[in-house]
Amino acid sequence: MEMSKELFQPPPKGDQSGEAIVRPSLNYWQDAWRRLKKNKLAMFGLIALIVLTPLAIFGPIFSKYDYATQVYEIKNQPPSAAHWFGTDDFGRDLWVRVWWGTRISLAIGITAALLDLVFGVIYGGISAYYGGRVDDIMQRFIEIIYSIPFLLISILLIIVIGPGFKTIIIAYAITGWVPMARLVRGQILALKEQEYVLAARTLGAGGARIIFKHLVPNALGIIIVQITFIVPSAIFVEAFLSFIGLGIRVPLASLGSLLSDGANNIRLYPHRVIPRRSCSA
Repeated sequence: MEMSKELFQPPPKGDQSGEAIVRPSLNYWQDAWRRLKKNKLAMFGLIALIVLTPLAIFGPIFSKYDYATQVYEIKNQPPSAAHWFGTDDFGRDLWVRVWWGTRISLAIGITAALLDLVFGVIYGGISAYYGGRVDDIMQRFIEIIYSIPFLLISILLIIVIGPGFKTIIIAYAITGWVPMARLVRGQILALKEQEYVLAARTLGAGGARIIFKHLVPNALGIIIVQITFIVPSAIFVEAFLSFIGLGIRVPLASLGSLLSDGANNIRLYPHRVIPRRSCSA
């Protein structure tokens, strides 16, 4: 098939349609938000978090009762206008205790994420950037820590220090940051050979500036994804420890301890697990 000259015509003079912007320019966070809105499960989780966080902070304010106040005359009452979630074996208001437990769970999840963000990112970035013997020594140290089960460390600390919020945070600070460090190390190993890193070295940038100004921001996507797994993981660990009696001390409430108490009394007092009025109410 022969191609005629009419198919190849120069554009009109002054025509700049080829340089027109076909879509609005988006920065990193705008693009992330656009992608997040397309994921229905992620949006559901975000909405649930937005609803639960204010309730955990301000929920106990709407009740005149305290999480530790014991009133034996009203023990094991079903939900009512006075006690929205009912009361427990000691007459403590479950509405207040549930939201206090949510506060503790969110605090542990956020603290665990911050520990991973600080220790994991710094440790993994230094190990990957400097490489060689530094990387070998740092990775052997990580392998030693990773070989110790988190539950074992938690139990040992509980024996030494005693159960409580501080014990769980210390146990997580010892081992929880290791997966983040290994993930960041692998990502930065792939990034440190890029041209912009070589350009920064040529211009005299130091190792710390290259790590935190060039490498870590370019690994931010995978870091954020890892943090979204860390928060619920830390909450589940705290709930499990409290469920088996090794977590938060009484009279403080925890979601795990509340579930444990409710499971033991679910036949007689189902409102302890699922807040609802009893048939006799």
